Amino acid sequence: MSLGEGGDSSADSSTGIVVVFYRPDAACVRRANRYANAGHCVVVDNTEKLQSPEQLGLDERIVYVANGANLGIATGINQGVEVLLKTGCASALIFDQDSEPSCLLLATLPELLEEQTRRGKRVALIGPAYEDARLGGVAPFVRFGFLKLQRVSPVGAQPLEVDFLISSGSCINLAAWQEIGPMDDALFIDFVDLEWCVRARARGYAVLGAPGLRLAHELGGEPVRIFGRQYPSHSPLRHYYLFRNAVALIKRSYIPWTWKSTELVKFPFRLAIYGLFLQPRLSHLRMAFVGIWHGLTGRMGRLDRS
Repeated sequence: MSLGEGGDSSADSSTGIVVVFYRPDAACVRRANRYANAGHCVVVDNTEKLQSPEQLGLDERIVYVANGANLGIATGINQGVEVLLKTGCASALIFDQDSEPSCLLLATLPELLEEQTRRGKRVALIGPAYEDARLGGVAPFVRFGFLKLQRVSPVGAQPLEVDFLISSGSCINLAAWQEIGPMDDALFIDFVDLEWCVRARARGYAVLGAPGLRLAHELGGEPVRIFGRQYPSHSPLRHYYLFRNAVALIKRSYIPWTWKSTELVKFPFRLAIYGLFLQPRLSHLRMAFVGIWHGLTGRMGRLDRS
């Protein structure tokens, strides 16, 4: 059950919600308006064209931040969290504009976070398992391992310690946020959530998966089937950021070698998939190699395509 138009979740009032917009459609606005019933809600809009909240049709209870430019997912989340910190929120639920959380998720994640911190556990964030029907259903949680990620089935009643969670659907402990620091603006998009989770764990905080909760989430564009297996696809531009940020993170000393080794193993397979199975092939390959070069040379932030 999703949060209804007039419904109310039992999420604590000290929990806020951050949604990052980019060229939203009416469905995105409708989803954001539902969050206004769940507590403090901030919408950060990275759309290039400036619009007022009234023009978009946003609920008047929502705090609207219009950037007038695509500043990236990291900056958008950071801006939203800063607003929630000023309102005194203790935690922040983060959602993509197309996320469809249930009432159960909205209410339970903050409660689980509070329960864990009450027990004295240092928790940075907690999040559900995501479910993408196009890619075979519920995805496992992930721990890093040399040359291969360790996949952890989302089963049981107790939160599971993992190495990272995707940002959409996660509930961040804002007391921990102030010690760990904001998301890395320079990454712009891709691996933003992973880098923050690694930084959190390096400071002694736990990243927890809630195995009993699910979030419907579509990872990337329409999947491509290769030798009977579905792989998420992205635009050539997204592949630029994926390769650039992977290289940039591999160069950073605090990123564990367990993750670095896994990414290095994946590089040739990703290049083969993008170059052989995605159209236009040359564009995908070109942007991937430009990303690798920019990662090596330290060119970060938003790609200037001029």
